[in-house]
Amino acid sequence: MHQLVRLAREAVRKYILDGVTITPPDYIDDEYKKNSAGVFVSLKKDGRLRGCIGTFIPVMDCIAEEVIKNAISSATQDPRFQPVTAEELEDIAFSVDILSLPEKVDSVDGLDHRKYGIIVVSGYKKGLLLPDLEGVNSVDEQLQIAKAKAGIMPGEDIEIFRFEVKRYK
Repeated sequence: MHQLVRLAREAVRKYILDGVTITPPDYIDDEYKKNSAGVFVSLKKDGRLRGCIGTFIPVMDCIAEEVIKNAISSATQDPRFQPVTAEELEDIAFSVDILSLPEKVDSVDGLDHRKYGIIVVSGYKKGLLLPDLEGVNSVDEQLQIAKAKAGIMPGEDIEIFRFEVKRYK
């Protein structure tokens, strides 16, 4: 198990069982304590999404702190799901995505749903979709889902940004 996945699991466990937010432990490599990046933490139970929260621009001082914050939020604050219970903890699979900085693309020709995640923006509305997701089989599907998440209606002008991820399971 990758150290960031272990960290996400430990953060959620400690928070749910004891109400405590951990700090980055000694086993975390310095690169994750010294660098910052956007991070998404996804939780799955029986192969189905159970929570997913993240940041595309870092809000914490380092990647390790970003993982802790987003892991706890994924387990307790994803509005699509009830909070994870102590009884579920052993059945939850975690993945951690470290995001590159988003870059604007001028055309869908610069997208690849397997390689790039996307952010669509229309005014104040923003929708994000990670790359290489099960059930998303084309750039068009990726764009449709991201627009729907943002509440962007067909025909609205959008800006598109792409980013890459390092995914750890």
